Amino acid sequence: MTLKTFILSAVSATVLVACNNSASTVTSDAPGAVKDVKAAMTKTVDTAKLSAVLDSQSDKAKARYDARHPQETLVFFGIAPGMKVAEALPGGGWYSKILVPYLGDEGHLIGMDYSIKMWPEFGGFANEEFLEKKKSWAAEWVEGAQAWRAGSQGDISAFTFGARDKAMDGTLDAVLFIRALHNLSRFEEKGGYLTEAIQDTHALLKPGGIVGVVQHQGPEGNTDEWAKGDSGYLKKSNLIASFEAAGFEFVKESDVNSNPKDVPSNEDIVWRLPPSLGTSRDNPELKAKMEAIGESNRMTLLFKKS
Repeated sequence: MTLKTFILSAVSATVLVACNNSASTVTSDAPGAVKDVKAAMTKTVDTAKLSAVLDSQSDKAKARYDARHPQETLVFFGIAPGMKVAEALPGGGWYSKILVPYLGDEGHLIGMDYSIKMWPEFGGFANEEFLEKKKSWAAEWVEGAQAWRAGSQGDISAFTFGARDKAMDGTLDAVLFIRALHNLSRFEEKGGYLTEAIQDTHALLKPGGIVGVVQHQGPEGNTDEWAKGDSGYLKKSNLIASFEAAGFEFVKESDVNSNPKDVPSNEDIVWRLPPSLGTSRDNPELKAKMEAIGESNRMTLLFKKS
């Protein structure tokens, strides 16, 4: 299997579990939305509530906790009930299903997906029929998210990068990019998609608002060409530079999602590892080696809007 073929296959699989995209904005209003920006900034992490929400998730979701560390990650980012939070590339809602009930009645979750302009860059599956279906993504994602409330009455919205709801500018407490940056970086030279996403993020956040990043981390010694995103990996130094150039301050990092066993070469892709095991499904010996490494080494970074 070639690198290009596998990447297209991996993206196609992701799309099958994700909702369709749109350049439109859709909002589901509910009582208790945060109205006072100053009040939102005083919210504090509720570890007991977060633990309860995590305990209520499906067994399938819980099976990924050892690799994804949702409790430690959200606590590190300082995500608290009552906040207004955007999640980039929410897909099938693995983190969204945690965030909706955790943010609670006074919270607001916004799903943000790729710009509809970017999808044709993938080629293959991104045909005219696929792109037409993308126009209904925002409405479908908001509708689907109603099932994740678990009694919460907070607001739920959705839009795409490049078509953000400008009425929300300067109001968000946090934006989360959880394994969501490599394709934006991969196509940056073709359409400035990473730059656009970071600029939208800066506009949406209130002063002092934060950006939380979890991303497959490649070695600094590998080539910049390899680390553009096609492999799934990015370099920490390049990513920090991109956010700082947009006006963000790098605050701190955590090793909660790190895996020192994962040291990819310039020929490796992240999907060789669990859970994909995309290059070893028919090779038991290689599969065992990949399983011994485990999931990817991931940087966990916190930025702040000055």
